[in-house]
Amino acid sequence: MRIAIFTNNYLPNPYGVTVSVETFREELEKRGHTVYIFAPIWKGYEDKNLNVFRYPSIDIKFRFRFPLPLPYSWRMKKILKDLEIDIIHTQHPNLLGSVARHWARKKKVPLVFTWHTLYNHYTNFVPFLPKKWLEKKVVAQAVKYANQSDAVIAPTDSIIAMLRKWGVKKRIFSIATGIKGADFSGADRKVVRQKYQIADDEIVLLLISRLTEEKNIEFVFRALKDILAQKKKVKFLVAGSGYLLPKLKKFCEENSISRQVIFSGLVSRLEIKNYYACADIFVYASKSETQGIIPLEAMYSELPIVAIFSTGISSLMLDRGNGFLVRDNEDDFAQAVMKLAEDEKLREKFGKVSGKIARENFTSEVCAEKMLKVYEECLNR
Repeated sequence: MRIAIFTNNYLPNPYGVTVSVETFREELEKRGHTVYIFAPIWKGYEDKNLNVFRYPSIDIKFRFRFPLPLPYSWRMKKILKDLEIDIIHTQHPNLLGSVARHWARKKKVPLVFTWHTLYNHYTNFVPFLPKKWLEKKVVAQAVKYANQSDAVIAPTDSIIAMLRKWGVKKRIFSIATGIKGADFSGADRKVVRQKYQIADDEIVLLLISRLTEEKNIEFVFRALKDILAQKKKVKFLVAGSGYLLPKLKKFCEENSISRQVIFSGLVSRLEIKNYYACADIFVYASKSETQGIIPLEAMYSELPIVAIFSTGISSLMLDRGNGFLVRDNEDDFAQAVMKLAEDEKLREKFGKVSGKIARENFTSEVCAEKMLKVYEECLNR
């Protein structure tokens, strides 16, 4: 099978869509399929994969860097015209998503669309338009696009009801990205602890996230501030970057918890396993997830989790089985963290269940097979 994936986000961008595209690409190629990637140019980055084709882009640096693809290119038009493709899989409803739809129609091949994001939570990146109006518009656009595709992929089943309510009528398949076990083999608990001088008997709370508004980062800091101020044997390790970083550092200074909080910045895929390994509890408050790749990685690393009950993560976790799903309430969140911090046996119990859930249901191999079945069904129809 010859599969063309269109994405507005790709390497070296480190975030979720990139991880998803690369994970499926690798698994599909292992099974003998050919995968072509169409993505925006990232200035200064060179692809080693000859099946990656780049559209011209505008290098945007608002809040964080992301190249904005220009969906018109004579060079790409010629490449696509000559390329034999069996199925097109788009990761977005706009920009290169529009190109994907055009070529699916032109080549008369199925179009698959993954609904990666709750787009209405990301309007903070467009500051000059009315928020409510923009939220409705981006959702309506995505719904229209989904209904023009042949299949819609929802990374977890928790958002299917929401998509139906919004007006998506096409068939929806629940397929997570899946975890590549090789990325987490040989993880060492001591590497990161030694790097940041964290003692063996200290409890590490870990958050890995983009430090931006839609990830609900400030909620976590407010919820944990009293724990960090009172419990000197608790450290909060924050891996990631974003425009909220200066504000978060100021918050730590004002609440006298700077010594308890470690900002590591962005962590490479090669190093990330050791960050999970060094931690005791994973904390997460995002309400904008459709799948939660990062919480899944934490589960694969056998960490107990404290998270807000929301779409995406509620389909992955078992409340009081591998962690606590709590209301959108800072006191409830803090109490759940404290309960785990004070009970080593409960942490171990929840951690084992986390690992079991991830390994049995959410490996990259399992998820790739599910995706192939969707492709085959679309082709047969």
